[in-house]
Amino acid sequence: MSEFDPTKFSSNIEQNPLRKYFRQPKVYITLPSKGKFYPEGDIEIPETNEFPVFAMTAKDELTMKTPDALLNGAATVDVIRSCIPTIKNPWAMPSIDLDAALIAIRIATYGDQMEITTKVPGTGEERTFTIDLRQLLNKLVTKEYDTETVINDMKVSIRPLTYKEFTDASLKTFEEQRIFNLVNDDEIPDQEKLARFNVSFQKLTDLTVTSLAKSIVKITIGDTEVTNNVHIDEFVKNADKDFYNQVLAHIETQRDLFVLEPLKVTSSEEDIAAGAPKEYEVPITFDQSNFFV
Repeated sequence: MSEFDPTKFSSNIEQNPLRKYFRQPKVYITLPSKGKFYPEGDIEIPETNEFPVFAMTAKDELTMKTPDALLNGAATVDVIRSCIPTIKNPWAMPSIDLDAALIAIRIATYGDQMEITTKVPGTGEERTFTIDLRQLLNKLVTKEYDTETVINDMKVSIRPLTYKEFTDASLKTFEEQRIFNLVNDDEIPDQEKLARFNVSFQKLTDLTVTSLAKSIVKITIGDTEVTNNVHIDEFVKNADKDFYNQVLAHIETQRDLFVLEPLKVTSSEEDIAAGAPKEYEVPITFDQSNFFV
């Protein structure tokens, strides 16, 4: 494997006598997307298809502790751009690459092992487990995203949402759910509650349908190919619900391929005696602020 040249991704350092002490890649990974789905210019794919990953800097760690930047995705984008510089525009990253990128950065910075703490079902006692991040990463990068599904006489080409689209949708959903909670305020008249609820519900419905339409790249019927985003969006909003449900099922099936598998735990005799099940699962999901610190 050829040596990675950090000067290629940083300007004005050619005369710096300290450049030989700059960070070097600690990990090389293959992205789950294999570099597909990125707009031209937003990623530089190495000849080996193995992307160099640097450890975080002190600035990166501080960035990941900034609540507002974490909420809107800016912190994650800044850290990915710093640690995987071949990804020029992390906002354009397909969502299926996100966990793999963050795990690789975690490995490069802190090593292969990570502890997760959970409460035992039935007892509430805390238990800490060590997981092998390399194994998690290897499972993610060996999956393939199926971009096509056939519905009646239509061939529908699908893509994963970008990190930008995913983040924007999550923020809008969060805001509407917050409004739902406010609707339960006893000081708000029932009629106003109903009006607010209906508005929020409609916004969430539109958001869900729009997100699905954005995932459709092309619809082919015989010799006719439709790639116009406006036409596709209009069609999705006026199509039979079976079309929508089948596309949604395909998208969810592909998305689930890239969800981290839960940790399967066998309870100790002591925990079983205290009321724990013989076996249970611990979800491996991570909040970026806790994942890195």
